[in-house]
Amino acid sequence: MLTHITVRGAREHNLKGIDVAIPRESLTVITGLSGSGKSSLAFDTIYAEGQRRYVESLSAYARQFLEMMQKPDVEHIDGLSPAISIEQKTTSRNPRSTVATVTEIYDYMRLLWARVGIPYSPATGLPIEAQQVSQMVDRTMKLPEGSRHYLLAPVVRGRKGEYRKELAEWQKAGFTRVRIDGEFYAIEDAPALDKKYKHDIEVVVDRVVIREGIETRLADSFETALKLAEGLAYLDPADVPHPAGAERTGVAAALESASEREGFKLDFGAPGRIVFSEKFACPVSGFTIAEIEPRLFSFNAPQGACPACDGLGEKQIFDEDLVVPNHALSLKKGAVVPWAKSQPPSPYYMQVLGSLARAYDFSLETPWGELDEQARHVILHGTGGRPVTLRFVDGKKSYEVKKPFEGVIGNLERRMLSTESAWMREELSNYQAAHPCETCGGARLRPEPLAVKIAGEDISLSSRRSVADALDWFSSLDEKLNPTQREIAKAILKEINERLGFLHNVGLDYLNLDRTSGTLSGGESQRIRLASQIGSGLSGVLYVLDEPSIGLHQKDNDRLLETLKRLKGLGNTVLVVEHDEDAIRTADHVIDMGPGAGVHGGEVVCAGTLDELLACEDSLTADYLAGRRHIPMRSVRRKGSGKKLTVHGARENNLRDVTASIPLGTFTCITGVSGSGKSSLTIDTLYSAAARSLNGARIIAGKHDKVTGLEHLDKVIDIDQSPIGRTPRSNPATYTGAFTQIRDWFAGLPESLARGYKPGRFSFNVKGGRCEACQGDGVLKIEMHFLPDVYVTCDVCHGHRYNRETLEVKFKGKSIADVLDMTVEDAVEFFKAVPGIRDKMAMLAEVGLGYIKVGQQATTLSGGEAQRVKLSKELSRRATGNTLYILDEPTTGLHFEDVRKLLDVLHALVEQGNTVVVIEHNLDVIKTADWILDLGPGGGVNGGEIVAEGTPEVVAANERSFTGQYLRETLKKSPVSSEPALVPKPRKRAKRVAADEPDLLAAK
Repeated sequence: MLTHITVRGAREHNLKGIDVAIPRESLTVITGLSGSGKSSLAFDTIYAEGQRRYVESLSAYARQFLEMMQKPDVEHIDGLSPAISIEQKTTSRNPRSTVATVTEIYDYMRLLWARVGIPYSPATGLPIEAQQVSQMVDRTMKLPEGSRHYLLAPVVRGRKGEYRKELAEWQKAGFTRVRIDGEFYAIEDAPALDKKYKHDIEVVVDRVVIREGIETRLADSFETALKLAEGLAYLDPADVPHPAGAERTGVAAALESASEREGFKLDFGAPGRIVFSEKFACPVSGFTIAEIEPRLFSFNAPQGACPACDGLGEKQIFDEDLVVPNHALSLKKGAVVPWAKSQPPSPYYMQVLGSLARAYDFSLETPWGELDEQARHVILHGTGGRPVTLRFVDGKKSYEVKKPFEGVIGNLERRMLSTESAWMREELSNYQAAHPCETCGGARLRPEPLAVKIAGEDISLSSRRSVADALDWFSSLDEKLNPTQREIAKAILKEINERLGFLHNVGLDYLNLDRTSGTLSGGESQRIRLASQIGSGLSGVLYVLDEPSIGLHQKDNDRLLETLKRLKGLGNTVLVVEHDEDAIRTADHVIDMGPGAGVHGGEVVCAGTLDELLACEDSLTADYLAGRRHIPMRSVRRKGSGKKLTVHGARENNLRDVTASIPLGTFTCITGVSGSGKSSLTIDTLYSAAARSLNGARIIAGKHDKVTGLEHLDKVIDIDQSPIGRTPRSNPATYTGAFTQIRDWFAGLPESLARGYKPGRFSFNVKGGRCEACQGDGVLKIEMHFLPDVYVTCDVCHGHRYNRETLEVKFKGKSIADVLDMTVEDAVEFFKAVPGIRDKMAMLAEVGLGYIKVGQQATTLSGGEAQRVKLSKELSRRATGNTLYILDEPTTGLHFEDVRKLLDVLHALVEQGNTVVVIEHNLDVIKTADWILDLGPGGGVNGGEIVAEGTPEVVAANERSFTGQYLRETLKKSPVSSEPALVPKPRKRAKRVAADEPDLLAAK
């Protein structure tokens, strides 16, 4: 029996032919410096090979539908199981994807409401009862006399198929006409149906003209229709055009009017349609539910989705705050941004505003915020049909037009609807924001599914609960059901409660079930997938996880580790790339990669149990775990400049009217348990409000009263972990602007001047100097049908991206392709005489990215690396001393040593007079802060308050703060110094480390 996964000769990326043995059915943590090769070993080698072997076991037919993976650069791997990776990628950007749908909880909820739910009438609030044929006849006879109708039996409703046999049977039964997908046909003339598409087929049972004496005929026809369509019948007006949405006139208008007098609205599918059901119909209002099936409760299916918003729950509409973002500007100075920005500037708009100013007695010089309510409403929303005199000047001629004014927002809406230009639509969309759908109120569903309730709740209300709240509600639901319902719901509730329990156990109890997955952080989406995998109950699988502790407070970390142990306990092998100290100490086996990063890494420094790791003197990780090395606290907490930035009355998401102050000129940490409101306060409210005011950004700030203190700042910069580019052509050199200077430098060389080469000659994105055989990619993609696509090195440029003539231009013996292939630290030395390039490269090295390639593809950078590239770009700008920097968990993906380097950089920013605000869970960062704002006390509805604020010592003394409880222990064992605290001792590999990592030697 195989007891280990054995890897031999792994050389993927920077791995140097390493050999490792990973115990099966164990929890193994791979740790080490950022860029040391952890992900190359875990994901690009072990997971990639496991996935590749599984896919290769499938048939050639099945393989053509799967994305095949390349064979990793490894000699041999033994003992490998089918592999599942759970990475930090956001689950889905699709607005239809929610926490409940991703975890399949919503699928079980739909089944529960379909089988146990009781429909209620929106008009009376009473349970909907089955209709009798006599009630259907009575209802039909109330329609206007003389109106004509089709009585239809809906035999096929949104199902795929050809239905040739069924059509023949209906014809044999004596029926002559059918309506297929909205069109009437004689049965013998019915078209051939495509079995790949869904169809609606209704058999015409009778054609009815409303008059006295037809009751008996109607009853017989209804009985026939109900029998044919399993209890359903449609009554469609013959005079109303089809399909739904067509204009209604004549009899159709009379029908709607009559239906409204009766207290209900005839609008279910076709205009004027009445749906009759033997099962569910309100005898008072006529509200009918055709069938209660799971798809009725799906906002992704036409049967259930709200027709106004197509099941999204929100609409993009023009927002006043985006149209007029700066209330301090006057109309003359461009307060109405979309009109002020028109290119070329149009005198028409200013003349319209001038005419309105004369008609409504306001001045174009008055700041927008000081205009009265009527003037602002008229400018934005128009005169409401009331004519106004508009004066225009065209050259030397002037003329007047008297007509209603549509308003700025009306003008934008009309232009959005009429334009065929994709560029114009994109430009106009900048002034739109999402608002809840006015029809469904954000519920996403039609009125019919919302009428079905369990214990007084419709499915939309239950899906708006948090995980913790939903767990309580569903756990106690069986007590509210009758014996029959309880028996039906037993198995469904078991599945729902198990999945909610898994989400609770991985620290996600604060998330709402209807939260869209696109708004989740990488760590949250990874833990959701982790909970789903535990729910699947698989065993004998290799799970590979990428830092699952990201975004998780120490309070929730223990629950996450218990979840990983449970996954292991099912008989699986769990391989985790992690920097978290608790995870390393919990692991059965630890692999420490290093000794440095990039070209200095790719080796196994130590592998074994925790005790074996701690005894390893060559491991930086062991130094920090054993206390031989520390991230020190600063000896003095800064007081700041004496000025402060204050957010008043923040109410976004779960914030409870929070007023928070941040001392300017300090390093401030926003802390709190997961879901306590940190991002809502810092990103959604503070950054958005500051960016609008200082940077002129067109974003909507979270609900709040005001932000004071912005006058002391000149700009705000948010450095997040989004990619620096979404194509392989983007790289650190292009993002930081260094590539432009590199190209200029090469264009200025004597050889280039002699040949007449301009900077564009050295770009691989445009024709001229690039290799046209591969269009500057360096590789050619060969599509192989059901085999994986093969990427081969371009045989013309041999992977250099440029043509031969361009590569002949060299500086110090290096072509521009050689420069792009250098590491950042090599580039610092290479361009030491070129300050513009050298300084940008030096800044990348200073934030700990000396190991990455100058031209490394942006798509291969991790979130933490992308964030540090952005940070280096900002650091290389001329410092003003009045900048607000906001960072969201900058320690993501960073080793203890990298955190130390990052803190040196961030504190250097503060020393220049800037303000740095960091959302963080890492206690080593929190303990170095000058000021802390701790939110909580819990997550979701239990959070949204400031639990503690002050210096780390003040927060640590606060018994109500969960962060303070953990910070207390960290402060006790942390030395106070401006340098790392080390216990000097001889090292076996000191010379080697010195050669590979000069900065580490200096630290040691």
